[in-house]
Amino acid sequence: MERSSRAAALSGVVLTALALAAPAAFAEKADKDKPVNLEADRITVDDAQKVHILEGNVQLVRGTLVIRTDKLVVTQDADGYQRGVAYGGAGGLAHFRQKREGKDEYVDGEAERLEHDAKTDITQLFNRAYVKSGQDEVRGQYIQYNGDTENYVVTSGPNGTTAASKGKPGRVHVIIQPRNGPDAPKAQPAPAANATAPLRSATEIAHPRQEE
Repeated sequence: MERSSRAAALSGVVLTALALAAPAAFAEKADKDKPVNLEADRITVDDAQKVHILEGNVQLVRGTLVIRTDKLVVTQDADGYQRGVAYGGAGGLAHFRQKREGKDEYVDGEAERLEHDAKTDITQLFNRAYVKSGQDEVRGQYIQYNGDTENYVVTSGPNGTTAASKGKPGRVHVIIQPRNGPDAPKAQPAPAANATAPLRSATEIAHPRQEE
């Protein structure tokens, strides 16, 4: 019975950790049928307090999904809902990577802290937050994804604020690449030598990440 309880607890840790990664709408669906490989220097399970802690070079691999962090804490409330928090890692950042469903591209993300609340289905990335999906990129100090509404919020300041409200310089940076497909704009003929060159969309924004 005790072994079954511990297995269920560890399963809960795994499920919450998975939710910290790419939103389910974009994630590789086959990953859910793959075995989970979990590594850490130390794993502590407190059944009484419903707290599970994985510490030291934490790595979770399931199919195309990889999560690397220094510490993962999962708590469970009285209603059985779980909340997971991943802290730091290499360079003080927690990282995740997962292949997108039906596409030969990946979703990569990192932040100093990643949080997922199963009750609200909201995932948050705090400080030096960065998400790349294919060739599209988003950078800010805070990124929130709502799994129910499939909406994103990105801000230049911590905890959903703007940098201006904190008296600091800083902007949210987004790169959206043109899509190749039937609805993509058709290529235009080259302009005449004396014609004004058309404006082109930026394909790269070089900037340092904002520090707290």
